[in-house]
Amino acid sequence: MPNLVARARALADDVLFPAAAEVDRRGEVPLSHFDALAEAGLYGVAAPVDTGGFGAGLSELVGVVETLAGGCLSTAFTWLQHHGLVAALAGSASALREAYLADLVKGAVRASVAYGGVIPTPPRTRARRVAGGWRFDGEAPFVSGWGSTDVLMLAGRTPDDTVVSTVVVPAAGPGLDVTPLRLMAVQGSATVRLGFDGYFVPSERVLSEIPRAEFVAGRTLATRLNGCAPLGLAERCARLLDDLGRAELTASLRAEQAQIRVRLDAGLTDPPSLPAARAAAAELAYRSAGALTAATGSRAVLAGEHAGRLVREATFLLVAASRPAIRDGLLELARR
Repeated sequence: MPNLVARARALADDVLFPAAAEVDRRGEVPLSHFDALAEAGLYGVAAPVDTGGFGAGLSELVGVVETLAGGCLSTAFTWLQHHGLVAALAGSASALREAYLADLVKGAVRASVAYGGVIPTPPRTRARRVAGGWRFDGEAPFVSGWGSTDVLMLAGRTPDDTVVSTVVVPAAGPGLDVTPLRLMAVQGSATVRLGFDGYFVPSERVLSEIPRAEFVAGRTLATRLNGCAPLGLAERCARLLDDLGRAELTASLRAEQAQIRVRLDAGLTDPPSLPAARAAAAELAYRSAGALTAATGSRAVLAGEHAGRLVREATFLLVAASRPAIRDGLLELARR
């Protein structure tokens, strides 16, 4: 297997990070970034080998995600959504697997996901069986990659607590309203709110129908991987602090990264411990960005400076892909 982390590191350092300030200023990720990820094979990093992917193990997958997040968070955040559909199709016997998986693994087709609305109670995205398929109502409040992805994994929850997952082509139309969101950071992720009012999905676009409890249990790895983004940002801050001659502080922050990484990994077999570990990762990223700002000095307040952007991105990561238990963990850390 090629060294995928080294590939990601070269891409992050040579392409993503040098352009991160411009991506932040424009609020748009150039398509060439996503093309570079595809050329490096990183759309198939965790896909099984028999599907054309690399079948990377946890440590390598974590290394790739952290590294890309430390290069350009807008790019990495959008790219990461893609793997939700890859994972779902890889474990499916649906005809949609044959239709999409090979191209998704190559990055020739790119995906996003809209399944967060099925987790809370009451659900924010509801599904009801109708003649010929399913009717979706409600909303998906945060869907990234709009305009740069080709397919969307859309999930809704039925009155009997079944999660219906589908694969649709993302486009505004009958029953589907799209509202672009203006974010404080990571605007290049092209995040929108989707509103559903009788949005129809035909039966042949259904990927799976499973109980909500089973669906939530299957999100454990995704929850762990979402902890990569703050650690990747924290490591970028550590590298910049090292460049400023703050070697002792850098070593201390990296020691904390390592400890949190162990906690996140342990959460895969002890899911109730994951929210506290996720909170610790987000808090470390925020603190690391603050330290970089202090070390940079007054220049940090200028538009285009890395420190100011990283502070905003760290703030974004306090709540991105979050849950109430993570929020409570962050507030508990704030009391110390």
